[in-house]
Amino acid sequence: MATKELNVEEKLRALYDLQLIDSRIDEIRNVRGELPLEVEDLEDEVAGLSTRLEKLKTDLDSIEDQIKVKKSSIEEHKEAIKKYTAQQKEVRNNREFNSLTKEVEFQELEIQLAEKHIREMKASIEHKKEVISQSKEKLEAKSSHLKHKKSELDAIMSETEKEEKFLTEKSEEYQAQIEERLLNAYKRIRTSVRNGLAVVSIERGASAGSFFTIPPQTQMEIASRKKIITDEHSGRILVDTALAEEEKEKMEQLFAKI
Repeated sequence: MATKELNVEEKLRALYDLQLIDSRIDEIRNVRGELPLEVEDLEDEVAGLSTRLEKLKTDLDSIEDQIKVKKSSIEEHKEAIKKYTAQQKEVRNNREFNSLTKEVEFQELEIQLAEKHIREMKASIEHKKEVISQSKEKLEAKSSHLKHKKSELDAIMSETEKEEKFLTEKSEEYQAQIEERLLNAYKRIRTSVRNGLAVVSIERGASAGSFFTIPPQTQMEIASRKKIITDEHSGRILVDTALAEEEKEKMEQLFAKI
């Protein structure tokens, strides 16, 4: 459906109404502040810590399995020593005896090496257990903090969700009434100013929030509502005080219905 052609005054009223609605949405979102980002960051931290904890536990299981393998190999080396020692009693010459002696010595060295590895792995297990304990504490603290922040965010969301949804729909309705060129200008100004005010009224001879006085002739032009005038300093669209008051009252009645 084509946008209805509005006269200049209607355009100014629609723009100011849209500003009042969008400013109300801004207020709601400011109440949430950084909470959504905090919750998101905490969720990432908790997920990262959980993954790390699982990896540490897997590493621990792997080391335990390696120790079992080493202990099993020690038993095999001991059996080999028994076998070679028994064979030494049946040899017929020194060459065979010396050869078996070397085999026994080799098996003993293998046992020593396996025992050394076991000691190192046990030390690694103790270190990993300490890291796991610290990680668990950190995970519990972060999870508790996340739960608290989520609860805080949920409470705010439950209070404001209905109002924000209603206002967002109203914002879209008013945007549909405004011609594309004007709407784009409004959006551009809103994103370029810190407080998101693209349409402001005249207050004490200056645009709201500004200290620059607007010449009387320009103020008369604004009050005549015959053309859209912007503040030469901030680029904001200007409306006269009377129009602003009328639209504020209308919007307050709209907001009261939520």
